[in-house]
Amino acid sequence: MTSTEASSTQVAGTADLEPLLGTQLGISSWLTVSQERINTFADATGDHQWIHIDPERAAKESPFGGPIAHGYLTLSLIVPMFGEVLTVENLKMGVNYGLNKVRFTNPVPAGGKIRLVATLKSLEKLPKGGVQVVVDGVIELEGNERPAAVVEAVYRYFD
Repeated sequence: MTSTEASSTQVAGTADLEPLLGTQLGISSWLTVSQERINTFADATGDHQWIHIDPERAAKESPFGGPIAHGYLTLSLIVPMFGEVLTVENLKMGVNYGLNKVRFTNPVPAGGKIRLVATLKSLEKLPKGGVQVVVDGVIELEGNERPAAVVEAVYRYFD
């Protein structure tokens, strides 16, 4: 686990991304995954499995010792965390293009704190303008050596 404080990268446009290839873009601040957030996600997705929403049962019966966040909740929290890590100014638009890889490597307990460490893996110029970037992301779980998740996220930026 990295011990560095939150940090971010801000660039004026897509042309300023290429020199950052292979470098760490930044580290988000810690984000608490509360039981309330887990319950709201369960309601939004219809995934009401007891290991997520029943703290008493999860404490008694779950191998995790209590309720845990949905893996897809953890994944969705990349959006606000990556927004802290990288700012590309002067864009017409940016889109989440997809994911090449996702692994949930450690459950996030209710009340646990996560943060994103992001590195710019690759950059490709698109034929009709803009760039596609691949970002290696590690979602760290506070107090644990093993991260909550590792992802390879793909974004497209158009300026």
